[in-house]
Amino acid sequence: MSGASPDIEDNSTLADRVFRGLQDDIVRGVWAPGSRLGEAELAGHYGVSRGPLREAIRRLESRKLLERMPHVGARVAELSFDHLIELYHVREALEGMACRLAAARMSDDEVAGLVSVLEQHEQQQDIREDVAYFQQEGDLDFHYRIIQGSHNDSLVRMLIGELYHLVRMYRYQFSTTSNRPQKALREHRGIVEALQARDGEMAEWLMRRHISRARENIEAQAGEQARGARDEERGARS
Repeated sequence: MSGASPDIEDNSTLADRVFRGLQDDIVRGVWAPGSRLGEAELAGHYGVSRGPLREAIRRLESRKLLERMPHVGARVAELSFDHLIELYHVREALEGMACRLAAARMSDDEVAGLVSVLEQHEQQQDIREDVAYFQQEGDLDFHYRIIQGSHNDSLVRMLIGELYHLVRMYRYQFSTTSNRPQKALREHRGIVEALQARDGEMAEWLMRRHISRARENIEAQAGEQARGARDEERGARS
């Protein structure tokens, strides 16, 4: 009788479980960008052997969320501040274009699906408490759905390519600013209303403004962190 053995199936299931858990923890900042992750530590944390863990790490490397370091192990990937801001400028232009196209090209069912996604987001406890805005990947991600709805293969490749998951991590971690989750949700609703009205010009403008505000939020947080570091340095010298 052909087919995979139970042990192989079990290892595959374990690898899937640790992959999903580790990916969500990276996106949520449980493991911060740049953190070094030893196999023994991860195996103990997620309750798996090293076989399934290594498969999960390999998959996360392919998503650019982990980097393999010789003689050290895995490290959570990170972007420099300048690179991150550059990517947000690119997102503002390209996702604005995607939103304009989506207003004309998304089917009624696709728009209805986007409304359903926002309804699910509204039920999240973190959003209700205005402390974070976590979006699962793919079809549960508001931005992903709109990019797909542009029906432009070039935009899809550029915006949902190798940096998608890394950018998603930063999107989440910088959404934990006070009052930002609720504001982002309101901005999402406005974008959907423009899509429902098939108003491409308004949809593009709202998306560009939404991403611009997210970038400004990142810049403000970075400025606060830099000031805090300078204050600590001055305090240490005094």
